Amino acid sequence: MLKKLGTLFCCAVLFAVFPAKAGQWDKMTTVTFNAPVELPGIVLPAGTYVFKLADVPGERHVVQVFNVEETHIYTTILAIPNYRLTPTSETVMRFAERPRGAPEAIRAWFYPADSFGQEFVYPKKRATELAVAAQVPVLGAELAPAEKPEELINEPVVTITPDRKEVEMVQIPEPTQLEIAPAIAEAPAQAPVAELPKTASPLPLFILVGLGALGLAGTLRVFSKHTA
Repeated sequence: MLKKLGTLFCCAVLFAVFPAKAGQWDKMTTVTFNAPVELPGIVLPAGTYVFKLADVPGERHVVQVFNVEETHIYTTILAIPNYRLTPTSETVMRFAERPRGAPEAIRAWFYPADSFGQEFVYPKKRATELAVAAQVPVLGAELAPAEKPEELINEPVVTITPDRKEVEMVQIPEPTQLEIAPAIAEAPAQAPVAELPKTASPLPLFILVGLGALGLAGTLRVFSKHTA
C-alpha cells in the first residue's frame, strides 16, 4: 500500500513539471515544481526555477539553477552527458523509489525532445544513500561548494552501485555535429585517344596497289581477246 501511495505521489509531482520556455544553445528551461525537490547539495522548495548549462568546455557539463528572474544562482551542479532511448517532452528524470514524505531527488535533466541530457553527480555519501534506496547506480564525487564552475569539472567521478561499491564511470560519448563541406564533382579525366601505329614509309602500300592494278589490267586483256 505504501509503495502504491509513493508511486501516486511521484506521478503527481511528475505532471507538475513542465518547460515554460527554452533556449537551444545553453538548453535554458524554466521548470515549475509543486513540491520540494532534491538536487546535489541542496533541496529546493516548491516553485519555478531556470535550468541552464554554464559555458564550460569539455566532456563534463555544469548545470546552474537560477530563480525565475535569473538574478540569483541557487546551485551549480556537475553533470555527465547521458543518453535516453526515447526522447520525450519530460524535462527532468527522478529516482523511482523514495521514502514517503521525502523530497523527490532529481537524477538527470533533459532538454525537451533531446536524446542526450545531463546526469547529475551527487556528493559520494548522498550518492551511496540514493543508490541503496533506489537500487540503481548513482554518479558520485568528492564535491565541495565551488564558486566557479571550472572547479567542478576536475573532480574524479565514479559510479556507486546499489551494493555500495565504487566502479569506474562508463561515459557515453556525446555526438558531435560534423560539418561536411559540399563535395565538388570533378570532371573525369579524358582517356587518351589510342593512335594507330604509323609505318615507316608508304612505299610498300604503293607497290601493292600497283601490282594489283597490273593484275587487273592483264585479266581484262585476256578476257577481251576471247570475246573478240
